[in-house]
Amino acid sequence: MRKRRLPQPKERTERRISAATSLTICALTVIAQIAITLSLTQLLAEKANYVYFVLELAGAVVAIRVYQRQGSPSYKLVWMCLLLALPVSGMILFLLWGGSHQAKSLSLRKVPPPAERESARMESAANVARLSRRSPAWGRLASYLQKRDFLLYSGSRARYFPDGAAFFDDLIAHLQKAEIYIFLEYYILAEGKIWDRIFTVLRERAAAGVEVRIIFDDFGNLTRFSDASLQALQDAGVEVEVFNPVHRYVNRIYFNYRDHRKIAVIDGLYAYTGGINIADEYANLFVRFGHWKDTGVRIEGAGAWGFASQFIQMWKMIGRSLPNEDDYYRPRVEIEGTGWCQPFTDGPFNNPDNPVEDTYLQLISSAQRMLYITTPYYAVEESMQKALCIAADAGVDVRLMVPAIPDKWYVYMVAETYWGELLEHGVKIYRYTPGFIHAKSVMADREVALIGSTNMDYRTFQLHYECAVLLYHMPAVEDLLEDMDHVMAQSSRYTLEEWKRRPWYRRLFASLLRLAAIWF
Repeated sequence: MRKRRLPQPKERTERRISAATSLTICALTVIAQIAITLSLTQLLAEKANYVYFVLELAGAVVAIRVYQRQGSPSYKLVWMCLLLALPVSGMILFLLWGGSHQAKSLSLRKVPPPAERESARMESAANVARLSRRSPAWGRLASYLQKRDFLLYSGSRARYFPDGAAFFDDLIAHLQKAEIYIFLEYYILAEGKIWDRIFTVLRERAAAGVEVRIIFDDFGNLTRFSDASLQALQDAGVEVEVFNPVHRYVNRIYFNYRDHRKIAVIDGLYAYTGGINIADEYANLFVRFGHWKDTGVRIEGAGAWGFASQFIQMWKMIGRSLPNEDDYYRPRVEIEGTGWCQPFTDGPFNNPDNPVEDTYLQLISSAQRMLYITTPYYAVEESMQKALCIAADAGVDVRLMVPAIPDKWYVYMVAETYWGELLEHGVKIYRYTPGFIHAKSVMADREVALIGSTNMDYRTFQLHYECAVLLYHMPAVEDLLEDMDHVMAQSSRYTLEEWKRRPWYRRLFASLLRLAAIWF
């Protein structure tokens, strides 16, 4: 087996230095704005106003171009304000960070997903027709995703996991049974007790001839996965790829685009996703922000291929190839199941078409009786905020579950700025008192559920590669509802009066932070 060159100690140092360097570029551009203004004043005393007028005009021209682009209104508004207020800094940052070309300038190839057989497409269309007859609104949602090549599968079962410990026990048990291949794609792959258990299994399975491939995000693991662990994986016969290595972009802020997906696929028969990364805090083996509440789901059967297909596409986008044809990785066992499932993904290559954001909007607007949401972060477009308010005004029982102990205080403060309007329209907000809720899920009308890596923020909707699965009329939807009821029983209800009692300085600071929410 050909060994891939893994990051060397020098590169690891570069990765850490470049991450800090890239973050300071924003501050340096503001300094550049001040320096240029002072220089113009000193060197061109009489003409300084004319020169700065030209710079302001250039900033205005770029701001107009931003306004004319397709995409997020909030994203465009922030750039326009920055370009008009600080033209020098704004144009430098926009060149580095704001253009749509950045996502396409990564060392990624635009590769289509594995081609689907005509019989599979016909089966998916038949499934959409059956779902539409039973639930017209969810049939429209499934049809929308099917037109973006995300097929709707029957012949699948789903098991919901309400915590990380149960998730890891089940994942490791199925990894031990792998006979053909194992695919893992995670934002965080951290050393610790969980990783030690998984690595022991991967090493044993690779030695037995099982094909083992891993993708992990570089920025998510700058300080959590050592060179020795990387080398041990390669020595064990595991193929490893690092997504968007930070050290390649020392002079560019391309680290903004990350692989935030959580995918595990075993033999094409079992697939896992959810909010859970491979790290000890997700099983509460140590305490970071109180009790870490996270969830996941296992798909068994035909639907697992949806996640295998996503992994294969990313593997090829990174520039790697597989030793077998794509069909080799399809499930080889048929099972019976109730309901339907629909795995799907999203990423900056799709912009301004964002399936994840559009799916959230359709779930919100189509709910008739109840809509429960768990999310660690909340920073959305006006369209989604308004959709939630309309749903609540229309009599839908809308409930939002968020952390009481956030991992990022500034992101939490931004989320607070949205909550007043939601509360005024009757949305119920619950803060998870035991700690940090990292689960990303939606349940509508006890009929459909979304579980995945997707947060309700700009990063998920605009910048990250994400994944999720929709479960239609599957028993696991009830399991999710039961767990959500348990979360709310442990949570404190956030009230409009409490929101209004926030100190004036907190309100002011939070409002300023919201202007930069697209970068959090």
